[in-house]
Amino acid sequence: MDLLLILTYAAICVAIFKIFRIPLNKWTVPTAVLGGILIVGALIFTMNYNHPYSEVARSYFVSVPVIPVVTGLVIEVPVKGNEPLEKGDVLFRIDPAPFEYRVRSIKAQLVSAKADRARITELIKRNFGTQRELDVVIARSDDLQAQLDNAQYELDNSTVRAPSKGFVTHVSLRPGMMATKFPLRPSMVFIPEEGHYFAAWMRQNSQLRLTVGDEAEVAFDGIPGRVFAGRVTSVIGVIAEGQVQPSGTLIGYTGSPPAGRVPVIIEITDPAYAQYSKLMPGGAYGQAAIYSQHFHHIAMMRKILLRMAAWMNYIFPFH
Repeated sequence: MDLLLILTYAAICVAIFKIFRIPLNKWTVPTAVLGGILIVGALIFTMNYNHPYSEVARSYFVSVPVIPVVTGLVIEVPVKGNEPLEKGDVLFRIDPAPFEYRVRSIKAQLVSAKADRARITELIKRNFGTQRELDVVIARSDDLQAQLDNAQYELDNSTVRAPSKGFVTHVSLRPGMMATKFPLRPSMVFIPEEGHYFAAWMRQNSQLRLTVGDEAEVAFDGIPGRVFAGRVTSVIGVIAEGQVQPSGTLIGYTGSPPAGRVPVIIEITDPAYAQYSKLMPGGAYGQAAIYSQHFHHIAMMRKILLRMAAWMNYIFPFH
């Protein structure tokens, strides 16, 4: 974007030289160049500091890995990719037979245990049984009841359902495959219907001008020529480059680590965005500018440059 400002100044200088027929000599050309360095440099410095811009911005979304509670053979996959789902809709079914067998087995054992409990209770009344025998039978009955509840829970979860409104994408699960309850390999990816989060990655030297509530504008690469208004909703207080997790390794200096950028969450409030939001995929790339309360007149220049960059997306759609 700074290049656009330099090219604009160069174009103005060429126009002035042509219109006023100013001769090109050792005085006029250096004056134009030196003036450009001072004027453009001061504008860029003031604009970048007070109205920060990020050429790295993206919409993010939450994905939920679908991991079944039980492991088993998939017998049915009624869901289709990218179709709207309601909470509780069936995603796929695992063969319930092994879980049904276990439920029936535990039920039979529980019936026998309850019969023993009734028999020992009656014997105690006749002074032929002991409290210890009754306690053992009661404990066995309670244990079997807990096993039955767990077996029934597993049986119920052999049918995997949508956790909320949303859709699944990249459905490659097919009947005959094994679905496992281990998180290393989810069976599907579910996208909840909660909207996207747009984050602009700002340079750290812009932090003094990153304030919640400030006006912002966003230009998507996939929507050339359009700029959408928004506002800053949060400035995340941590960045990944400084993250430390428990481990047996000490932190050490390993060269020149990247500075990292500050993630700024922007809510797009422009009503015109509604007609485009459904066309933009999660993860769409773009650019963003934030306008602080300082040097308002300079903000107009940032807005012009952002719109010029948006129009350039027509020419360079794959940059």
